[in-house]
Amino acid sequence: MSGRAAGTRPPTSRDVASAAGVSQATVSLVLGDKWRGRVSERTAGLVREAAQDLGYRPNLAARSLRLGRTRTALLVVPAMTSEFFAQVYAGAARVAAEHGFGVVLYPSPEGIGPARDPFDSARTALDGVIASSMAAEALASIRGSDLPLVMLDSDPAEAGPAAHVNLDIADGVRRLTEHLLGLGHRRFTHIAADVDSWTFVVRARALAAALAGTPDAELRTVRTELSVDGGRRAAEAALGAPGPRPTALVCDDDFLAAGACKAAHRLGLRVPDDVSVTGFDGLNLATALEPELTTLTLPAEQVGARGMAALLAVLEGRPVESGDLPVTLAVRGSTAAPRPA
Repeated sequence: MSGRAAGTRPPTSRDVASAAGVSQATVSLVLGDKWRGRVSERTAGLVREAAQDLGYRPNLAARSLRLGRTRTALLVVPAMTSEFFAQVYAGAARVAAEHGFGVVLYPSPEGIGPARDPFDSARTALDGVIASSMAAEALASIRGSDLPLVMLDSDPAEAGPAAHVNLDIADGVRRLTEHLLGLGHRRFTHIAADVDSWTFVVRARALAAALAGTPDAELRTVRTELSVDGGRRAAEAALGAPGPRPTALVCDDDFLAAGACKAAHRLGLRVPDDVSVTGFDGLNLATALEPELTTLTLPAEQVGARGMAALLAVLEGRPVESGDLPVTLAVRGSTAAPRPA
């Protein structure tokens, strides 16, 4: 007879999926008696056997949500102070409205970093969750639940979420680096966001990889808080350090790049004559600067739309659209050839 030790959490549909070697969507189809014609009898039997062995009992409230009674998704983002996440919400809300769903927004009260647990009171009123990797620590309680989770801009190798929606960050960084190398830059400083998030790890790795094929290229890294002032302080440190000055500052974010431009001006340097500066995100800020900022533009609204579409696919037992969203290089006035040494 199956059972569980006192004090341990009850088994979830994700546990059943893992034990049966199938997707969480397949478990939902089988235990919701919608599997015929979509799942083989053998697979259905494996799922039922795994559920019985684990002592799994479907959450009736969650099951009613799968049938579309509340039709509500939760979008968890690190902060709404960023234009990027406002656009992510707009994209998710647009697709949700087309399918009769609503989207409830949960921004982290502390900005970038762990958010307070939003799920204790809201869990039974949700169909699923869409979340940015930068708000991942807010999701501890959801990972052991029956609510499907779609992660945005996160590690695709992570097995927990029901689906991932990612950007082709590495390709964008490669093209940005090739642009700077083509102009003749060889001394680079990476103004890196001091945020423990997959997306920033990928940016750093992609930049180092893109420069690895150029033997005389130099790369230094200065980590800082994700703000204009953080970018200014990091750029001042990089530009004022002993030795040859960097000719290109590659920033993890448009706000960091704005701070880097501010630092250059305070030091009596001109952008791009004395130092080139690049950003990341493609915010409206990029064209408000003078000179306008060369940056990698992210399709934020598409990220939100794809995330909502992925959640709908998971809920309905359909395949999730694959492939990363492309990143666009916008070349503007903040980059130019370095002055001859």
